[in-house]
Amino acid sequence: MRRFAWRRTYLCMSKKTFLAALAACVGLCGAADGQALSAKQQQMALIAAFTANGDQDKLKKALENGLNQGVTVNEAKEIIIQLYAYTGFPRSLNAVDTFMRLMQQRQEAGLQDTLGKEASPRPQNFNRDEYGKAVRNKLFGRTQEPPAAGYQLFTPVLDTYLKEHLFADIFVRDNLDYFSRELATISALAAMSGTQAQLAAHLGAAMNMGLTPQQAKEWALLIKKKIGRKEGKIAQKLVRQTIQLRNV
Repeated sequence: MRRFAWRRTYLCMSKKTFLAALAACVGLCGAADGQALSAKQQQMALIAAFTANGDQDKLKKALENGLNQGVTVNEAKEIIIQLYAYTGFPRSLNAVDTFMRLMQQRQEAGLQDTLGKEASPRPQNFNRDEYGKAVRNKLFGRTQEPPAAGYQLFTPVLDTYLKEHLFADIFVRDNLDYFSRELATISALAAMSGTQAQLAAHLGAAMNMGLTPQQAKEWALLIKKKIGRKEGKIAQKLVRQTIQLRNV
């Protein structure tokens, strides 16, 4: 995995404190050993995809399978929480409702699921802007923040929300590693329409976080089999293009 040196001066957080906080999360990123996505990772991808497309019956099955394959309750919750930034509150709230009802049914049936890690408290003097910029640069393989352009100039507050909320408030939560977060993101984007540009960008981010070319191909096939032929063909096309661009 690449390692980047963060060389910015942080205004509201000491460099030492900032790096300690970021390392706690970054240290969690990375794919599982081997070339294949694990059964747990496949179910995490499907939880994200069905949250995004709103198919509650299939989401319930993916959540159930995920819990049986080692996805913790808090990992499943965190996937749904993160995805509201990509799919909107209605999809995430519907998914939470489905998950709540499933958990009640499992508890009534005497099943005990692993709760999993809770997110750690934020560090003191947490600088959301600088943390968010650093996380975004790492995800997309940049060593420094590029000059603002495009939507960042046209709607700068949107860029602020992306940095300070998505890539800071959400990504600082260390109960889901960066690899899993990007796996959830690409799965959600693949299940939605009109998000090919974002999917292409996040496929690169997922590979920066450890997704191998073989795993990416396997993931696209999973989307094709479980989400839909149309969605799968788009995913497969973008995976091929991403692999070619990266020359891997």
